[in-house]
Amino acid sequence: MLPQDFLTRMRGMLGEEYPAFLESYNRERIHALRVNLLKTDIERFRAHAPFSLTPVPWEPSGLYYKAVDEPGKHPYHAAGVYYIQEASAMASAAYLKAAPGERILDLCAAPGGKSTQIAAAMQGQGLLVSNEIHPGRAKILSENIERMGIANCIVTNEAPETLALHFEGYFDRIMVDAPCSGEGMFRKNEKACDEWSPEQVLLCADRQLSILTCAASMLRPGGCMMYSTCTFAPEENEGTVSRFLHSHPDFSLVPLERGLGMSAGNPDWIPDPAPGLDGTIRFFPHRLKGEGHFLALLQKDGDPSASLRGFGRGGKEPGLSERDCREYIEFRDTFLCSAPSGKMIRFGEQLYLLPEAAVSLRGLKVIRPGLHLGTIKKNRFEPSHALALALTPASASQTFNLSSDDPAVGAYLGGQSLCADAQKGWNLITVDGYSIGWGKAASNMIKNHYPKGLRRF
Repeated sequence: MLPQDFLTRMRGMLGEEYPAFLESYNRERIHALRVNLLKTDIERFRAHAPFSLTPVPWEPSGLYYKAVDEPGKHPYHAAGVYYIQEASAMASAAYLKAAPGERILDLCAAPGGKSTQIAAAMQGQGLLVSNEIHPGRAKILSENIERMGIANCIVTNEAPETLALHFEGYFDRIMVDAPCSGEGMFRKNEKACDEWSPEQVLLCADRQLSILTCAASMLRPGGCMMYSTCTFAPEENEGTVSRFLHSHPDFSLVPLERGLGMSAGNPDWIPDPAPGLDGTIRFFPHRLKGEGHFLALLQKDGDPSASLRGFGRGGKEPGLSERDCREYIEFRDTFLCSAPSGKMIRFGEQLYLLPEAAVSLRGLKVIRPGLHLGTIKKNRFEPSHALALALTPASASQTFNLSSDDPAVGAYLGGQSLCADAQKGWNLITVDGYSIGWGKAASNMIKNHYPKGLRRF
C-alpha cells in the first residue's frame, strides 16, 4: 500500500522505468551480511560458514544470503563474525574509504552498520567517534560496537551542534548517514511507509541541511564527508546537497565511480542544482540487488597537511598509570599474551581503554568511552565481555574452543557452566576459533561468564 503522492512523484522521475520499479515491490526483499574483517577474512568465512552466499558487488566484505539461512541465530553472530546489513547500506562506507590511523566521525551512527564497517577499514588504528542523538538507539549502537570487537571507538549520545563545539576541524573523514523519510526502505519496513508524507520529506530536508552544516565545521581542510540517505526524494538528496554547497563554497562534490546497475544523481529533479550532481550515486531496487539509497561525497577545500588538523576542546585525555590499575595489570600479565593499546581511564570500578588519539571527554554524554576492559574489585580484576570479543585466540594465554555444531555452544550461550578439563583461571571461550566470551576454570568445571542480558534460554 504505497502512498499515492509517492507513486505519482516516482512515475514522473522514472518515466519508462516506472513499471519495473513498481514491480520490484512484489519481489522478496534482499538479505545480506558483511563479514567482520577485524575477526576473519572472506576466504576463511566462506569456507566454513553454513550459509548459501554470493558477493555484494560494491563491498568486498558483503555477501548475500537466503532468508532460510537465519544467520542471526548462528553462534558466529554472537561472536561478531559478521553484521547483518542491507546491501545498499554498505555502499556509503565503502565509498568513504576510511584508512588506518585516521580520525573519523560517524555522526548519525545507530544501529552501527556503517560504524562497524568503517572500523574494519581502520584495522584498529586511529580514532572512531560514533554518535547517536537518541539515547535508546545509542545503547544499541554501543552494543553492536562491542559485539564486533572494536577497540578504538568512542560512542557518544549528543546533538550534532554540541559535538561541533568540541571538535572544530578535527576529523579526517565524516559519515553523515542522515535521518530521512525512508522511502528506500518501504519494501523492508512497512512502518516507514505508514509514516511517510510530503510534509515529512520537507522536514527531513531541513534537518539534513542542519546536520551537514554541523559536520562541515568538524572536518579538517582537505577532508571528505559522505552524505547518504535511504530515500528517493530529490528534496532530500540532490536538493539537500545543492543547498549545502550553495551555502558552503569551500566544499565541492567528488565524482563517484558507478558500478553496474547504479544510477547518477539527476540535477533536473530539483531547482537551482549545484555543479557536479551527476557525480553522486542513486540505488534503485529495479536496477540492482538492494534497496533505495543515495550517496554524495563532499570535500573541503584546503591543505590536507596534518599540521592543519584541529584539536578537541579540553585537550587530550592523560590516562592512568599502570600503578593505578594494579589489578588489571596482574590479570593482563597472567592471562593475556598481548593486549590492546591505549590510555586507561576509570569510572568507579569500571576500567576503560581510550584510543591513543582520544581527546578529553569532559562535557560530553559518553555511552562507551573506548574499550571496556573490565571491573576492578577488591584485590582482583574481572574482565569484560567487550574485552573477550576484542581479543583473538592468540591474544589469550588460555583458550577453550568449541565447535559451532557442538551442543555445548548453546549451553554456554544459555549461561550454563561447562564440564571440561581446562587450565585453571580465566579462559577465552572460542567457537571455531572466534572469541565469544569468558569462562573461569577450576576443578574440571568452567564457570560461565557470558553476560546475563545476552543469554539465550
